[in-house]
Amino acid sequence: MNIVAAIVTYNRKALLMECLEALFGQTWTEFQIIVIDNASSDGTEEALSTYIKERRILYRNTGTNLGGAGGFNRAIRTALENHADYIWLMDDDTIPNEDALEKLLTAAKGLNYDFGFLSSKVVWKDGKLCRMNEQKIYRNPEVTVGKQRLLKCRQATFVSFFINASVISKLGLPISEFFIWGDDIEYSRRISAKVMSYYVPSSCVLHKTVNNEGSNITTDDYSRIDRYRYAYRNEMYIARKEGSKRMIYQLCKIFYHIMRTLLFAREKRMKKIGIIISASLEGRHFNPGIEY
Repeated sequence: MNIVAAIVTYNRKALLMECLEALFGQTWTEFQIIVIDNASSDGTEEALSTYIKERRILYRNTGTNLGGAGGFNRAIRTALENHADYIWLMDDDTIPNEDALEKLLTAAKGLNYDFGFLSSKVVWKDGKLCRMNEQKIYRNPEVTVGKQRLLKCRQATFVSFFINASVISKLGLPISEFFIWGDDIEYSRRISAKVMSYYVPSSCVLHKTVNNEGSNITTDDYSRIDRYRYAYRNEMYIARKEGSKRMIYQLCKIFYHIMRTLLFAREKRMKKIGIIISASLEGRHFNPGIEY
């Protein structure tokens, strides 16, 4: 059984080093580590030079910033080229508990390795659930595997996302064209619609985001708002692909975000509303292909 932990990084070498140290300290040690670097300019490759020389990690620099979506697409490709049976995906600011992988593998074994993906519990720096990484759970979800309690999972993020490589040939790779935001939502929903997937609360990781508020165009700094074009475009694409029920949900969400921004944004209200509307309209005609 070949397990590959794959990290996507961009200009966060200090957090990446912390992530790697947590991986080196796992109670289950039989796995490879791949680092996909989205052309960092902060000395990431130099910081990793000892690990690279000692072959403790496999390092790949993309040569250009592919975004999170392109990075995870490349990570999975690289893991498969290295004969991975299971791929453990994470961002560079993910700090796994020492038994995080062992708990995922215990769940996998209890399921007879019959699953699409497994997703860990993600907490923030204060120990509370990380809001941006909360899973979407099916109704009547509970499954007991040995002494572990699992929950049937519809949607998860790429923060400790353990995928069965056998499903990739059937269902494809994450969509690179998403660039950032929504790629993990689309991919996890694509997988779980075909193969039952699970949330594993006993496997826990820390996500060192700046805050625990998630993404919010209403309150976010003006310098960051252009990236929300990807969020609304990509979410509209997902809604289109999933049908009328999801589309109604998305339209209601767009209306809510417009009203919230109109009422509570402290600056550039109309600019932010314009992004919500124009990006959502773009999503109606956005048709990226799925790579296999």
